[in-house]
Amino acid sequence: MQSKVSVKICGITNTEDMDATIRYGTHYAGLMFFEKSPRFIDLNLARKLSLHAGNKIKKVAVTVNLNNQSLDEIVNKVPLDFIQLHGEENPKRVREIKVRYDLPVIKAIGISEADDLDLISHFENAADQLLIDAKSPASSILPGGNGLNFDWKLLKDFQFSCPWLLAGGLNSENAAEAIAITGATQLDLSSGVEKAPGLKDEDKISLLMSSI
Repeated sequence: MQSKVSVKICGITNTEDMDATIRYGTHYAGLMFFEKSPRFIDLNLARKLSLHAGNKIKKVAVTVNLNNQSLDEIVNKVPLDFIQLHGEENPKRVREIKVRYDLPVIKAIGISEADDLDLISHFENAADQLLIDAKSPASSILPGGNGLNFDWKLLKDFQFSCPWLLAGGLNSENAAEAIAITGATQLDLSSGVEKAPGLKDEDKISLLMSSI
């Protein structure tokens, strides 16, 4: 049954997990192209997973500060619906990637305090969607997927001018609360629906989808 909230499950690494995300009505599947992530997959596996999913779900390439050569390799090999930029890409770079690949772009923004919300206005006219995540701690090698959340009240009554997804430490136990506070209509999860890094837990996906 399709939830009224669109869900992105990020870091799909095998066909079983791809099938589970589709079975429970999620909207997006994230394929991780950041080599330091435990959810990283190579181009051949990414292509296999994307072709396996077909048009049953939106496939998102999750990238971090990649140059055009690397992005060319991904886009030419893997059928995609979105490119997600989870690095330090500026608005100019976001626009360049949109034009070069003719694919909608999701730009991730890390939030830890109210001043960080100023970044949203810089990217709203550059990206097709924004992903609002918890800012990674300085000690982390990962730009996201750390299982951390931020104070959702920072987004209470905040008015976005483009579609956006809420990320950061979400799971079946707190997703409904996060939606109630922020008004989010799209969620992004990774570790919150896993049994181990890169291995999804079908029961957790089911619980999540029934909770929202």
